[in-house]
Amino acid sequence: MLRRLLLTALLLTTACGGGGSGGAGGTIEYWLWDSAQQPGYQKCADAFQQQNPGLRIHISQYGWDEYWSKLTASFIADTAPDVFTDQLAKFPQFVDLQVLRPLDDLGPTSDIKDSDYQEGLAALWKGKDGKRYGAPKDWDTIAIFYDAAALRAAGIDPATLDELTWNPRDGGTFEKTIARLTIDRNGVRGDEPGFDRTKVKTYGLAANGSGGDNWGQTQWSAFTGSAGWQATDQNPWGTRFNLDDPVVQDTLGWYFGLVSKGYMANFAAIGGNNAITADTQIQSGIAAMGLSGSWTISSFTRLTDASGKRLDIGVAPTPIGPTGKRASMFNGLADSITTFSRQPENAAKWVKFLSGEQCQNIIGRTGVVFPARPAGTELAIEYNRNERNLDVSAFTDHIRDGTTFPLPVTSNAADITALMRPALDALFLGEAPASSLTPLNQQLNALFEVAG
Repeated sequence: MLRRLLLTALLLTTACGGGGSGGAGGTIEYWLWDSAQQPGYQKCADAFQQQNPGLRIHISQYGWDEYWSKLTASFIADTAPDVFTDQLAKFPQFVDLQVLRPLDDLGPTSDIKDSDYQEGLAALWKGKDGKRYGAPKDWDTIAIFYDAAALRAAGIDPATLDELTWNPRDGGTFEKTIARLTIDRNGVRGDEPGFDRTKVKTYGLAANGSGGDNWGQTQWSAFTGSAGWQATDQNPWGTRFNLDDPVVQDTLGWYFGLVSKGYMANFAAIGGNNAITADTQIQSGIAAMGLSGSWTISSFTRLTDASGKRLDIGVAPTPIGPTGKRASMFNGLADSITTFSRQPENAAKWVKFLSGEQCQNIIGRTGVVFPARPAGTELAIEYNRNERNLDVSAFTDHIRDGTTFPLPVTSNAADITALMRPALDALFLGEAPASSLTPLNQQLNALFEVAG
């Protein structure tokens, strides 16, 4: 009863939505949200079915928002899928609600090893009890996408982007670069006399919202990370927060200050809460470059201008921060089995296949994401190099150089998001100073004091 009440409360904080139907007999119900990944996973399903003639995989794909509301509704209605694509920001809440089966307790997935995947990835999917609740499927890091034509027009050599630096005092060469790329409606650039920050035609930097629902993953996490800041006292399963640290407050004060300077797209420019994504901002000329994740490579490489000509899109690494290093949040997806599955052992066979070498190599050859297994990652690198003529080392070098840090994994995830989103929105809108993060920090810590 308590679990049902908690699930109902969670549903009310997301949105209403219909449920699916759990697997029965020989059909395993599998849910995912990324339409770009669906074809690759259908190939995996076809291969799995050939090897397991008595089993069938039925894949359902929903958009991001609909996906999570339907999933929560399905838990309440006992109509959840057998297996679903899980995300680190959501996963802790599902562990708390006890709707995930420990993979260690199922025969096919009991021998999954951390060492089979990119270092540090598999361990993120373990609960406070030490049991594994997700089998890694892919990983992602952050880099800068840019319009090469915009750089040429500004007289900027793309090679200089590899060595950009930033600091919270004057923004370093990173801020100088985005100032140069910014153009007002009179054609004056952001680093030229007479620039009008209130009438900007093209911003140097795209905006992805405030980052209050994802710890600034594609917004400010590369800056706070390269400044040496950590969100919690430990990760995963931290219980004390560090938003009162001057490092993060100085960093976010500088970052959101780019909006008031006219160098970064503002709330209105990105369509408010119905945010225009960074790739669309670059395609439409709203922005010249933007931070985004490796899962958006396909979207950026498909961009065209008004005449239908493919845009010349490049990728550069995140800037070097005050620590002397660059940084990127390290995130990823996994496949989880619900406690509602009526055929958990069969579901575990599918999850084992999804996380295994054959399926991961299939996904690697599509070039949509970087699979969790190193061999699959190499295939994705090869695909981007040969099929897209794109160097993706800005993403993969973070793994090689050890400059990643994990997305914070904590209990009370939904409550944390509910508190952080309006507080970070206020910073983005210029309605609150960075010092407002101190009372926010107190609220976040209080969640765990009450729980304790």
